[in-house]
Amino acid sequence: MKGTSRPGRAAGLLAAALAATALCAGDVLARSYPFGPRTRAVNDLGNQFVPFHAHLWDLLHGRSTGGLLVNWQSGYGASFLPDLGTYLGSPFAPLVALFPRDEIDLAVYVITVLKIASAAAAMACLLLVLRPGRWWAAGLLGASYALCGWTVADADYNPMWLDGLLALPLLCLVGEWTLAGRRRLAGVLVVALAWTANFYTAYMATLGAALVLLLRLALTRPPARQALATAGRALLTVALGTGLAAPLVLTVYFGTRHAYPGRVRVFAPVPAEDVLARLLPTTYGWGSPALYVGTTALLLALALPFHRAVPVRVRAGWTALVLVAVLSLQWTPAHLLWHAFATPQGSPYRQTFVVCGLLVIAAWHTLSHGPPGPRTLGAATALLALITALAGRSTLIRFFTWPVLLLAVAGALGGLLLLARAGRRAGLAGLAVALLLGAQTGESAATSAVATRLRLAHLDDYAPWGERQERQSALIAGADDWPRYRTEPGRQQTVGNDPLLVGGEGAQYYSSLTSDVLSRTLTALGGGWTSRGRSVQSLDNPVTDVIFSVGARVHSPPDPHQKHAPPADGPATVTRREVPPLVTVRPAPGTRPFGPSPYRNQETLLGSRVYTVPRLAVRDDHGGPLPSRRVGSGDALARPVITARCPAGTEVQLWAPHYAGTARLEGTATTALFNAREGRNRAAMAPLGTAPASGRLAIRLTPTRPGGIPPGAVGCLDTGRLRTAAARLTATGATHVSVSDGTVRAALPAGSTGVAVLAVPRIAGWRCAAGDGPARPAGDYHGLVAVPLGTTSTSLTCTFHPPGLRLGTAVGAASLLVLAALTAAGAVRRRRAPAPPTTTSPRERTTAAL
Repeated sequence: MKGTSRPGRAAGLLAAALAATALCAGDVLARSYPFGPRTRAVNDLGNQFVPFHAHLWDLLHGRSTGGLLVNWQSGYGASFLPDLGTYLGSPFAPLVALFPRDEIDLAVYVITVLKIASAAAAMACLLLVLRPGRWWAAGLLGASYALCGWTVADADYNPMWLDGLLALPLLCLVGEWTLAGRRRLAGVLVVALAWTANFYTAYMATLGAALVLLLRLALTRPPARQALATAGRALLTVALGTGLAAPLVLTVYFGTRHAYPGRVRVFAPVPAEDVLARLLPTTYGWGSPALYVGTTALLLALALPFHRAVPVRVRAGWTALVLVAVLSLQWTPAHLLWHAFATPQGSPYRQTFVVCGLLVIAAWHTLSHGPPGPRTLGAATALLALITALAGRSTLIRFFTWPVLLLAVAGALGGLLLLARAGRRAGLAGLAVALLLGAQTGESAATSAVATRLRLAHLDDYAPWGERQERQSALIAGADDWPRYRTEPGRQQTVGNDPLLVGGEGAQYYSSLTSDVLSRTLTALGGGWTSRGRSVQSLDNPVTDVIFSVGARVHSPPDPHQKHAPPADGPATVTRREVPPLVTVRPAPGTRPFGPSPYRNQETLLGSRVYTVPRLAVRDDHGGPLPSRRVGSGDALARPVITARCPAGTEVQLWAPHYAGTARLEGTATTALFNAREGRNRAAMAPLGTAPASGRLAIRLTPTRPGGIPPGAVGCLDTGRLRTAAARLTATGATHVSVSDGTVRAALPAGSTGVAVLAVPRIAGWRCAAGDGPARPAGDYHGLVAVPLGTTSTSLTCTFHPPGLRLGTAVGAASLLVLAALTAAGAVRRRRAPAPPTTTSPRERTTAAL
């Protein structure tokens, strides 16, 4: 870090080395990737972060269809800048370009280690700025912060949160600069970098840094005018820094406004014994605050109130701040303040890293005033014993916690007692340092290993890049002809963002910013989703393929990595279909709203009648009718059957959004899987095969959970009529389409009238112009982009600008102007300031002249 002293650099290097070593050692113990056979791609790491980093790799290497404005690979065309700000804003993210494409999992792992090591180094430097002390002690506590329980249990597989871990000590440094009235430019840039990297955790880190600054002001007790000036400088620094980050931050904010609404959660505090248990090593429990910072740091923080070498005001102030921060974890109003007034969908304790940082700073104030003596350590050990006794009732403590805790306490107490007695004896001091460093590294490695292993027991996990993805990627590359048509990676997904990972242009898309219009449109057409509507899945359906210009589709066997996957029925293949272009012309605006039947909704969007929707009956194992059509509840309903009649030769589709299990049309070998889960997953429509010559259908169900079959669940698709409809749309559609990032241009046949429809979800930000007409906000054709045509329109141009970008750019430019003006004014003021008077003696001046 520029301007850091030699002890600061040494402390930073030690902290980074300790953090990286302990983290990798934990993965070695857990036999986790890249040091063992177990995958580390759990939950959103496999579904979101690795695929988004793969997409960034493609962008940086010029291999992506799309750019910074539009991601054409996902969701049939999604706004990309909000995703960039959410998942890829970190300055570490571009490092993926240095790795091979097929080592994207390794690239994300290395970036994760680098972020944690950098956070350790930043905290070590901050501690030495807050108060001088031993450089190795600052390095030790810097590593304990970076390897806190929140890091190894929650943020290790959410790499974007780790930018907040780094932001907290950096923003505290900005507070110190503000307190001293210097480095305004650097402070503003640090704030801007933190909020650009990940504004969500940067917001929490900013609150934490503000608490530290307020306590520093209270402890130093400057005159009221000076305190107000410091507070004003701090507010101005934060305002200008967030203003510079506004182009990305406001784009993300408005992206969330247009996203599919998630579940509204009510915060429920965990039991107090669970909070105390998470202070100890090798405890783990999803949804509880992971407060572990290492036994040495915890003992030092507990010793602070009793350490007489520390001034009373410092002891009282830091102890009070840590207690208030810990209590705020459990108080609903404070919880909402920490999380920007919205309880998150996942872990409700995402601010825990700030509390861990405060614990480490409190520990530093204990050690930097001199090693605590035996009596002080005795009081701290008694408090630790009380915490352990109260935490012993928690189910989060497992049998292996006790030996690790005993060894960690022995190492920490032994090291601190030796340090207190060492004085000037280098050998004794070296032994103390070795004990402390060894205890910290060992217990952190064990805690990380436990978290890595236990995560696999309750979170979804996904295989790293391998033979399956290689095969899919090769098939897509061979079939792709964008923008003439889309190539869909297929319904049998590997992760929640297959198009970003293996290529193609599909419906599948999983993001915190999945648009409301995409999710609702595909749901109305029979699509499925997970993650309560934000992980939209591909829809394997010929009609929607025609609507969205999907000319090639990959069909893969089920992912063998998934625990309950059926056996593979052959290698991945590609099917092709003649489809209309991306831009088609419809005779009139779509004013008829969607109804309850996805088959009729598909016909509405297609513009032709292609389905027969027969009456059906659901019968139990014994042939008895089930008027309620409820299945999967009771032994008698183990193998219910759906009966219906379809025209011979039609393709049979089954729409059962609330059904979980398998379905098979008797007389065929195809088994379709449905995975509905009430409130969380919705099952997609699935093809079952061809109706027999008799027209009688018997669809055998094997439920895995209670569910229901809706009326109109069976659709009989006339493929001849579909080909006719596709040919008509092709004949009247665009003769040429070009796509470049956020711009679509299409040439239309002469005499085109009615409405031009772009097969892209009508997300906010699209503006279109027909012919030489002015650009206007795009219209809506049943959820797709629509443009009214004049009588002479022969071309179409649509451009996309994400909401918030213009406003954010204006705010950013204004902040830059203010910052430049303040910087220039400061430079002029320093230049005009009178030079300080010389204090050299006449003899010294004479010597200098000689």
